[in-house]
Amino acid sequence: MRAIRFDGDRVVLDGRAPSPQPGPGQVLIRPLRMGVGEADLHAIIRGQPGILGREFVGVVEAIGPGADSAWIGRRVVASPGVACGGCDLCRRGLSRHCRSLALLGEGGHDGCFAEQLVVPAINLVEVPETVDDDAAVFAWPLGMALHTAHMLRVEGKPYVTVLGDRALGLLTAQVMSGLNASVRLLGFSRRRLELCEKWGIKHRHADDAGRRADQDAVVVCTARPVDAQLALELVRPRGTVVLTMGCEGVPLGPIVKHELQVLGARSGSVSEAVVALAGGRYDVHSLITRRVRFEDGPTAVAAAREVGQIKVLLDAPRAVSAAA
Repeated sequence: MRAIRFDGDRVVLDGRAPSPQPGPGQVLIRPLRMGVGEADLHAIIRGQPGILGREFVGVVEAIGPGADSAWIGRRVVASPGVACGGCDLCRRGLSRHCRSLALLGEGGHDGCFAEQLVVPAINLVEVPETVDDDAAVFAWPLGMALHTAHMLRVEGKPYVTVLGDRALGLLTAQVMSGLNASVRLLGFSRRRLELCEKWGIKHRHADDAGRRADQDAVVVCTARPVDAQLALELVRPRGTVVLTMGCEGVPLGPIVKHELQVLGARSGSVSEAVVALAGGRYDVHSLITRRVRFEDGPTAVAAAREVGQIKVLLDAPRAVSAAA
């Protein structure tokens, strides 16, 4: 099987990756389209070897023992979190916080950048015909954006700043602008910020934003500690900061001094995202900035790092003949 993996030094196309076999309660999926996400770039930064990828849409080709055969042939997306189902948190309905949670494309758990992958059947969501493959790839990041919006209590017409202009930030800005709030997005790329004009969302370069501590809420959609620090300078006393990507080194002093509420927003509902995509409520197609053949996968990962890129898509792997 061919797969795109990080070998600890560089991203390569591996032509001899072991073909996965679905275990109990699992299904085997053939990806149709995949998206390069920030999680893939972070896995490389952290030096974690393995098959990359967690954003995909694909077709179920086989099932393992105990899985429903009705899934075979269906077009699906899936939550990338693999929970044990047996720990105390899973039993309490907190499987997203499973004691032994594994994530596709991280920590040695194979991701979706391959000709086949296996995921638990419980993670699957069927994609309706009205949602095309390009849109379906965004189910996971859109689910995160929707979950982030749920974390905030919107009362009156609060001032909300979304910090970060890659896919998650742009999706979060769209979701938040649909609430009764005055929303602006602060970003770092003029090209990416131009999309906000299309959606009627206020925006400006982060370097040009005043630090007046006047925002009711700031949502940080990056993993950079410097952006978490910026959020603390933007939010008003007793305001709310939401961290979505595990910023480390957040200073505690301003949080105590200004009595801030700091929330973590992790994961989201892929099912809710698919419903939103089917309803056409959010513009995801405009976030696609490049398409790359699967066979050129290492190029796609490199391209995702470029300034101005938002979402780089990988097409389905082309069939390889037996003679090849």
